[in-house]
Amino acid sequence: MKGYVADIEKLAEKNEKFRQVLYTGAHLQLVLMTLKPGQDIGAETHATHDQFFRIEKGKGAAVIDGVTHKVKGGDCVIVPAGAVHNVTNTGEKPLHLYTLYSPPEHMDHLVQKTKAEAEASHEAFDGGATE
Repeated sequence: MKGYVADIEKLAEKNEKFRQVLYTGAHLQLVLMTLKPGQDIGAETHATHDQFFRIEKGKGAAVIDGVTHKVKGGDCVIVPAGAVHNVTNTGEKPLHLYTLYSPPEHMDHLVQKTKAEAEASHEAFDGGATE
């Protein structure tokens, strides 16, 4: 199959894994994430990567270069390259989202069930694409 077609809202809402890479192209990567109540992604900076987040379900806070924004299902967040950022689940239920990295950040088809698994991993994007 060329490209990727799916009901991303349904996939994001059903996802229970901390991180799951769905598709990796030459210049873009689609990743599902779910944060448990009180959990965050972890502050990070991508020197050469822009990043897009779409919150599908739940509520939280997105911090970009020290500025906090309340987010909820239906909201999007765009983080420019070089900005320190984090997303935290401030609700009582899981926060479901998907994110687009440009260029790709993680190995294709990566699955990390928990944040602890993600933090213990030292994987880096190896240039491999879905197709």
